[in-house]
Amino acid sequence: MADFTVGETDFELDGRPVRLLSGALHYFRVHEGQWGHRLAMLRAMGLNCVETYVPWNLHEPEPGRLRDAGALGRFLDAAREAGLWAIVRPGPYICAEWENGGLPHWLTGALGTRVRTRDAEYLGHVERWFGRLLPQVVERQADRGGPVIMVQVENEYGSYGSDQVYLRHLTEFLRGCGVTVPLFTSDGPEEHMLTGGSVPGVLATVNFGSGAREGFEVLRRYQPSGPLMCMEFWCGWFDHWGAEHVVRDPADAAAALQEILECGASVNVYMAHGGTNFAGWSGANRSGQLHDGELQPTVTSYDYDAPIDEYGRPTEKFWLFREVLASYRDGGAPLPDVPAAPAALGAPVRAELTGWASLGDALEVLGGAETERAVPPTFEELGVDRGLVRYRVDVPGPRQAYPLGVTGLRDRAVVYASTGRGPVC
Repeated sequence: MADFTVGETDFELDGRPVRLLSGALHYFRVHEGQWGHRLAMLRAMGLNCVETYVPWNLHEPEPGRLRDAGALGRFLDAAREAGLWAIVRPGPYICAEWENGGLPHWLTGALGTRVRTRDAEYLGHVERWFGRLLPQVVERQADRGGPVIMVQVENEYGSYGSDQVYLRHLTEFLRGCGVTVPLFTSDGPEEHMLTGGSVPGVLATVNFGSGAREGFEVLRRYQPSGPLMCMEFWCGWFDHWGAEHVVRDPADAAAALQEILECGASVNVYMAHGGTNFAGWSGANRSGQLHDGELQPTVTSYDYDAPIDEYGRPTEKFWLFREVLASYRDGGAPLPDVPAAPAALGAPVRAELTGWASLGDALEVLGGAETERAVPPTFEELGVDRGLVRYRVDVPGPRQAYPLGVTGLRDRAVVYASTGRGPVC
């Protein structure tokens, strides 16, 4: 067992100052059979901790129906076996470029803007979910012999709202569920974000990709004491459909990491290994101001231009980070050897397509009841979290031609039109 605490200037492990050198690795973006290898790669890069989010919508697709809800516990066990501490960020909102920010569609569809607030119905769902999830975290805390040393309250809330009643309620509920390790919040290094997203008495951390000294100066104006930590050091970025692959110069990223550590701060490399958005779970965001601008869907790959690439291989960024981190490891022990790349999950299979089916035929096979509404219902209103919905309308004529507009479209749409004499587009 270990006593991990937040001191006046440093994190402390059994009363001794310790620096967290953490890396983000999301268990839900990596096949479980590869967890061990990826965690070993984190250690070989020079890290002593792993951080993960928890996507609520993946584990509770319908109210009360859980799916592989024990995955987090198994991942934390794998982290301990790999010799790593663990930081858990359970949300309930996680962002993470994940569908709906991790919130279930059946929740946001029904509650709308009441989510992420003090609303009693929303909090009731959160508490029920946390009641099922958190025992996996509580029993694996450092003071019980496990790897978990910190747990996050919400996620970058200052970029979204300022409901301090909500944040305090979450904080008290986490404590009430038995979370005894330090709690923390993370936000951008701007005063309005820190003010809106922080909780008095809870450690505030900041997220950025460069400008460590300036970022920590803002944090110090808001939080004069306590350890400094960049909870998300953005060493790369995610990609959007139709856009160029985003890359960051490895030397530039290594210099930014060096600056963080020169400030005496702890760090969580986001992402150390990105993985893959399996089964269409990638999210989307909008360019420009919140709720405005162009919709930008995220691609299936979550490689993130991370130091450990999507296939688990070390990149040039890995070797430069390893060199930087080696100078800041506690005790100066030599770094572990880089593990060999794991065998592929399976050989590529070539499949020849010999036929096709129209959308209408496919929908007939897939089934699903038809309903008649005054206006097109949303996927949430239909209880559909992913897949296809066919909307059909008859437009009486004759009438002159007008441009077709679909207000509120948030996904790809294929339009079929017919004049009664066969399809025209």
